[in-house]
Amino acid sequence: MFVQRQGIIVWLYSLKHVRHLKKYGNIHYVSKRLKYVVLYCNLSDSERIMEKLQSLSFVKKVELSYRPYLDLEFDGKKKDEEKEFDYKLGL
Repeated sequence: MFVQRQGIIVWLYSLKHVRHLKKYGNIHYVSKRLKYVVLYCNLSDSERIMEKLQSLSFVKKVELSYRPYLDLEFDGKKKDEEKEFDYKLGL
């Protein structure tokens, strides 16, 4: 039902070419100060799109987001030391 998505970070020399990146995926965020764009595409097409993006003259560097490969379920939470402290021992 849901398509797996992959985030691609595209570092640019200039921001005036941001509109040209719309045909490669959905633009999620544009950083004006650091001159990068976060765009999302299908996971199956990500390698092909990365190669096309790196061949563009206004692109400095292209990186993949590691989010699909991270485990986002945190099972082994440690108990806080404050919760283990027995407050009845005080005055």
